[in-house]
Amino acid sequence: MSDVIYLDNAATTKVAPEVYEALKPYFEEYYGNAASIYRFAGESRKAVEHAREVVANFIGANINEIYFTGGGSESDNWALIGTAFSLKDKGNHIITTKIEHHAILHTCDFLEKQGYEITYLDVDDKGVVDIQQLKDAIRPTTILVSVMFANNEIGTIEPIKEIGAITKEKGIYFHTDAVQAYGHVRINVDELGIDMLSASGHKINGPKGVGIMYIRNSVKIGSFIHGGAQERGRRAGTHNTPGIVGFAKATEIADAKLESRKVYEEELRDYLINRILSEVPYTKLNGHETVRLSNNANFSFRFIEGESLLIMLDQRGICGSSGSACTSGSLDPSHVLLAIGLPHEIAHGSLRLTLSDETTKDDIDKTIDAIKVVVDRLRGMSPLYEDFVKNNK
Repeated sequence: MSDVIYLDNAATTKVAPEVYEALKPYFEEYYGNAASIYRFAGESRKAVEHAREVVANFIGANINEIYFTGGGSESDNWALIGTAFSLKDKGNHIITTKIEHHAILHTCDFLEKQGYEITYLDVDDKGVVDIQQLKDAIRPTTILVSVMFANNEIGTIEPIKEIGAITKEKGIYFHTDAVQAYGHVRINVDELGIDMLSASGHKINGPKGVGIMYIRNSVKIGSFIHGGAQERGRRAGTHNTPGIVGFAKATEIADAKLESRKVYEEELRDYLINRILSEVPYTKLNGHETVRLSNNANFSFRFIEGESLLIMLDQRGICGSSGSACTSGSLDPSHVLLAIGLPHEIAHGSLRLTLSDETTKDDIDKTIDAIKVVVDRLRGMSPLYEDFVKNNK
C-alpha cells in the first residue's frame, strides 16, 4: 500500500506500531477475562484499570468516571438514551445541533418516537453553533444539551467552554461527542464544564471496536447494556482487554505528540488549502478558516459531482471522502453542508481531505496536482459549466 496517499484519517486511522505491540500480549499471553477472580486474570484486570487511569488523566477526569465501550456510536447512544430514560420524570426535552454525527441524530430520531422533544440548533456559515439560539431553546423540561466538540466533516471546533458554562448555570447535563477532537485538541472536562464525553480508539491510531464514555460522578444515568456487572454495573459485556490496552497506548502517544503534531498538520493543511483555493477556480473552503481541526480541509468544487471526483482520485491512488452521502446509498447531499447554507448542487461537489502526522508535503503536492486534473476533466464534461463559462465571457 506504499503507493496509496491516504487522506481520510477522519474516517479511520491505521494502528500505530507501538499500539499494536502493546495490545498483542493480551491476545496471546494475558488472555484471561478481566472480570474473573483468579490470579491469571489479574494481568488483564490491571491492564484495564491502568488504561482507565491513562484516559482519565488525559481529559482531567477521575478514574471512576471512565467507562469503556464498543466505540463512539455506542457512547453517543448511551449519553442520550441513558439520560433521557433516567430523567424522564424531570423532563423530556433535549437540545442538539443540525450538524451532529448520525450517531446523535438517529438516536434523537429514536427518542422522538418515544415521546421526547428535540431542538436542533442552527449553525452559521462556518458551522459554529448559535449560542443565543441555545439559550433561547432551554426550557424547564430541558434535561440534556449534546453538541459535538468538532465537526467530523468540516472540522469546525465548537465553543464548548461557553456551552458548558450555560448548561452548568441552568443545571442541565452537557454531553459532547468528542470523537474527532479527542487526541487532537487539549480537553479538560472540568475546565470546559463537560458532564459526558464520547471518544473512539480508531480515530487516534488505536484499534477499532473500542471507545470511552466519560460520565461525571454527579450525573444520573442508567445502564446501557445489561447482562453483567462489568464497568461498575453500567456497561455489561466481557472487557475487550486488547482494545482497551490499545486505546490507552494510543492516548499516551497522542498526549505526547499533540502540540508538535498540531503545528505540523496545520502547516500542511494551510498549504493544501491555499494552493487549492488559488489554483482551482470556483472552489470554496467549508468550515471555519482557523478554528478548525488541524488535519481537516473540506472543499466544494462547483460544477462537479463529489462521487465522480472520489472515484477518479481513487484511480490515482488517493483516498479522500465526499461531503455527499451518495456513496452510502443516499441521493441527498451532506446534512452538514446543507446546514451551513450550501445549495444542493454545490454541496454535492464536495471533498474532505484529512491528514495525519505521516502525511508529507509531497503527498499534498501530488494530491493537488491530481485534483486539478480531475476537476478540469469533470468540468469539461459538465453542460452547466459550459453554459457558465459562455455567460461569463
